[in-house]
Amino acid sequence: MTLTLRQGDRHADRVLDVVRRGFHEEGNDLVTRSWSRCLNQYQLDPGRPREPVVIASSALQSRRNQHADVIECARYEMTTLYQQLADAESAVVLTDTDGVIVHMVSSPEFAAEAEPMGLRAGGMWGEAEAGTNGMGTCLAAAHPISVRREEHFFSHFTQLTCSAVPVFDPSGEIIAVLDVTSRSSLMQQHVLVLLGMTARMIENRLIDKRFSNAHPLHFHSRPEFVYTLHEGKLAVGDDGRILAANRSALFQLGLQSMDEIRTQRIDDLFQTSLEDIVQRSLSSSFHPVVAYRANAALRFFAVARRPASDAATPARARVAGAGTASMAAEAGVESFRAPLRPAAARAPSVRTFKDARLVAHLDTARRVVARRTPVLLCGETGSGKEVFARAIHESSPHAEGAFVAVNCASLPETLIESELFGYKAGAFTGAQRSGRRGKILQADGGTLFLDEIADMPLELQARLLRVLDERQVTPLGTEETHPVDFQLVSASHQHLPSLVREGRFREDLYYRLAGIELDLPPLRDRSDKRELIHDVLKDEGGSDSRLGEEAERLLMAYSWPGNLRQLRHVLRSAAALADGKTITREHLPSLAARPASSPLPALAHAAVSDPADAAADTAPSNAAPAIKQLNPIQANERQVLLQMLEQHRWNVSNVAKALDVSRNTLYRKLHKLHIEISPPD
Repeated sequence: MTLTLRQGDRHADRVLDVVRRGFHEEGNDLVTRSWSRCLNQYQLDPGRPREPVVIASSALQSRRNQHADVIECARYEMTTLYQQLADAESAVVLTDTDGVIVHMVSSPEFAAEAEPMGLRAGGMWGEAEAGTNGMGTCLAAAHPISVRREEHFFSHFTQLTCSAVPVFDPSGEIIAVLDVTSRSSLMQQHVLVLLGMTARMIENRLIDKRFSNAHPLHFHSRPEFVYTLHEGKLAVGDDGRILAANRSALFQLGLQSMDEIRTQRIDDLFQTSLEDIVQRSLSSSFHPVVAYRANAALRFFAVARRPASDAATPARARVAGAGTASMAAEAGVESFRAPLRPAAARAPSVRTFKDARLVAHLDTARRVVARRTPVLLCGETGSGKEVFARAIHESSPHAEGAFVAVNCASLPETLIESELFGYKAGAFTGAQRSGRRGKILQADGGTLFLDEIADMPLELQARLLRVLDERQVTPLGTEETHPVDFQLVSASHQHLPSLVREGRFREDLYYRLAGIELDLPPLRDRSDKRELIHDVLKDEGGSDSRLGEEAERLLMAYSWPGNLRQLRHVLRSAAALADGKTITREHLPSLAARPASSPLPALAHAAVSDPADAAADTAPSNAAPAIKQLNPIQANERQVLLQMLEQHRWNVSNVAKALDVSRNTLYRKLHKLHIEISPPD
């Protein structure tokens, strides 16, 4: 006890000496200014610590109710940060603007030991009550700060290190402080950086929550940073006025404050209108589109969506979210045992699915991705696998991260490795000088979508399997490993078990990808085909586009071998030909010139013991043995391609355009399915 008192006396003498000498001692200027405030303004004595101040439970509940949206937005991010720190002797703390702790994440053991010091829900940590400390001094200075051990004003806090950052509301005012308090003697130097990133995520969530009736607009000067923490984010009203912006948006646009940006409209900032950028984003399946800065030669990449409130929320999801929130309000300290993932506001899905099978599949996918289970999507080319994968992403715990899509079939085999794993500067001839982050690293914290996974070379399958097992990636040309965390969704129109039996796909990788396997129906079999046709027509031709009865019957009767891709191209052309008038049969020349039915449905329903036999009938005799080895899905696909080649008079370029793939991809596919490039005699 005597030793402790002597140490406290020495600490108090040092504080008094530094303040009296006018801060000449080297150290943290924010800390010494705080010491001066504690002595001169709050009349605190560093040698006489005060008893911790803890407000009553009723007053605490009132404050929680007042800041309910901030706490809801912060809960998951605080839990994630605690997990990242991996320090059992630490706590992640959220205070209001009076320094009162309204939420805390910690281990039960550390929470019990820190409670006597007032480090608990309801504890007051403003400078006037607790002297110099991370939370109170961050509020007083309105600046990020680390207060290490002896930098605390009172000696009984010198066993702690506190790092804190302010959290701003959409109006640009401080609304809370996020803090990490630890007893560790070797506090990580990167804690302030992690705190800053977490605060920005909370701020972005708060914009979504408070402006759910506004159009969210995401942008950055580099397209790969859209949908990441570095993006600029705007909330735009129906009239085009800017309602809110995050700090990254202000910085990128060269503006100083929210007051400055709230006086402007979207066309004051960019050379576009709200409706134009929303429509272009929709047409690009919400990939970033180009938007130029108004009155400046600056190019940005942006995505805009309809308001989140426009999307209907299932009643079950609303009930689940309310239950989570109510439990949060009752808890004093969130003891960390496993990551908790409360329901959060999500952006609306890329498209609302009304087909019963797709609705059931999406519900299944939502349940399994919550447990980090990989999903494998199977379906014909153009059946909307990427759109469905995006819907899975937006319903997953990784929805706030990036959705990174890689088409394994469209990349040359020599580039797949560098695209996936990245490379350091000078790793190979032609490499970018600055190196490149691979798609897997870009997907960290989000979703990695590997389309046409069957076309990945065998040697790369082994590397991918290792990444999935170890959750670490090593870029080309370096031995450094980077931990990654992402939701994996894969897709293929080929039958992977058949490829496994043929030795063309690794069996261990197949089982790693197919945590659950979902078959997506082709367009011709979807129960929502009529609604889908009208939705796509609005996307391609605008809300005023109309279908005549005969044109609608023709579209409904057609078999759509190219699925959604073909539908989109057909309706885009029809809208252009109609030029604002009602679309009729003559505006659908590619469909009107052919019978309503096609060989594909006939093949599907015919009494054929092996579809490969039917496919072989259209092949040269020397290719028949190889065609016999095609599985049923490949045989069907071969028949579709033959039909499309006939339809386009064997013009490979036109077929590739109709399928929305590159010619190289189509040539590889034709070769795999044993289709001669020139038409048969």
